[in-house]
Amino acid sequence: MGVQSNADLRCRLNHLIQTCKDGQEGFLTAAENVADPDSKKLFSEYSLQRSKFVGDLQSMAHELGESDPEAEGSVTGTAHRGWMNLKSAILSEDAHAVLVECERGESHAVAQYEKFLQLELPAPIRELASLHYAAILAGHHEVRMLADAGGPKWA
Repeated sequence: MGVQSNADLRCRLNHLIQTCKDGQEGFLTAAENVADPDSKKLFSEYSLQRSKFVGDLQSMAHELGESDPEAEGSVTGTAHRGWMNLKSAILSEDAHAVLVECERGESHAVAQYEKFLQLELPAPIRELASLHYAAILAGHHEVRMLADAGGPKWA
């Protein structure tokens, strides 16, 4: 599957920007509500990492001629429902459910990057997306391990 034009590539970059913004907001929500200092730090770091990914992707979109790369997280679809489930889990103080929703969000991000990396991409964009993908895979693994270990305590 190939990218047909800069406009198509910009659109696909905007989709990744939305995905990363959703992750940024989800991890920030988790970090704000976890009592365990190690988990708070981990979720804060993932939120900051996703913020950096957003900036990286926006820079790439600008280089392709995008005047206003996607600046807000998505408000529809699976990712949004997942983050709404995260908020519900936090309100019910169900630590395992929160981790399940964080893992679901990471699974969505992994899938989006996998689709993107199947495209014919310019080398700098492929390199950047590959670095993001590796970091998101590592985050997915770490969240899953935390969930399997019983999870943190919540505020």
